[in-house]
Amino acid sequence: MSQIKIAVIGLGNCASSLIQGIHYYKNKSPEEIIGLMHHNLAGYFPQDIKVVAAFDIDKRKVGKDVSQAIFEKPNCTKVFQKEIPSLGVTVKMGKVLDSFSAHLESYPEDERILPSFAPEPTKEEIVEELKTSQAEILINYLPVGSEQATKFYAECALEADCAFINCIPVFIASNKEWSSRFEQKNLPIIGDDIKSQLGATIVHRVLSNLFKKRGIKLERTYQLNTGGNTDFLNMLNRSRLKSKKISKTEAVTSVSAPIEEKNIHISPSDYVPWQKDNKICYIRMEGKQFGDIPMELDLKLSVEDSPNSAGIVIDAIRCCKLALDRSQGGILKAPSAYFMKHPPEQIPDDLAYELVEEFITEQQ
Repeated sequence: MSQIKIAVIGLGNCASSLIQGIHYYKNKSPEEIIGLMHHNLAGYFPQDIKVVAAFDIDKRKVGKDVSQAIFEKPNCTKVFQKEIPSLGVTVKMGKVLDSFSAHLESYPEDERILPSFAPEPTKEEIVEELKTSQAEILINYLPVGSEQATKFYAECALEADCAFINCIPVFIASNKEWSSRFEQKNLPIIGDDIKSQLGATIVHRVLSNLFKKRGIKLERTYQLNTGGNTDFLNMLNRSRLKSKKISKTEAVTSVSAPIEEKNIHISPSDYVPWQKDNKICYIRMEGKQFGDIPMELDLKLSVEDSPNSAGIVIDAIRCCKLALDRSQGGILKAPSAYFMKHPPEQIPDDLAYELVEEFITEQQ
């Protein structure tokens, strides 16, 4: 099969895990493969993914080869593939807009973004970089709350004829105006807000659906998350969390029986620096079972946040490539529902899984 040429916005922990993974699985035999939903996805393998362009605003990353930039501070995810060959792709200065929150300036430099003083590119320059690099898919890994910046890059994708995978909770794929623009240009789009491989959202969704199917009335629930990566540090600015809170909450309520708004709380909770990229989630569910008898469930989940994301994105990229091969533009309904927290249409996960498998095998 041909290569899948991707451009990446933001060389943070998630991009680091994805790029490490591309090389980690490169020389593995099928018997050695652990942690992939699909090793062979309709003829495409992880090693077929090639980074051809990258943008960041941190001065420790801008100007360096992608293979070096993904290990620079403030990245703190676990390194499972130390040796990455030079990719011959230099990280270009990106557009700042609202991708940097001022509250970060009060934290140690090793923990936060250090904006570069390099001149910011124009939209025309970014579009030209995407075209020159022959990028087919643009992946958005900007910080949560980057509304203006995400819309800016979505515009760039449209002008450069790139498919778009929106991994953050800014509503592009789930916004009819935006999604129709990608459909008009016959460009695939998957979004919004990545649903980790086995993270807080998917676990909470499965449990909520289980309560409903087993006749348990869910009366109250919360999901509290702590972490020590730049994503959690960024989210200390609560003004950037509106879309994130909507995305995570709707992901759960869409598969549960109706529950009063005051009785559900799902939100990032705090930044704990020593946790680094480890995310700890606490889920509590209170309900009534047979005979109106109360029951309670408490769960703790501990995961490495960024590899958890990469395990999904590596499939989203290949599904996007399949759509390009098939000249299929607009919303990719099944991949969006299975891979994302806030897709245009919420579908129960077991059904979404089946629809993704059908999508993958279509026209093979």
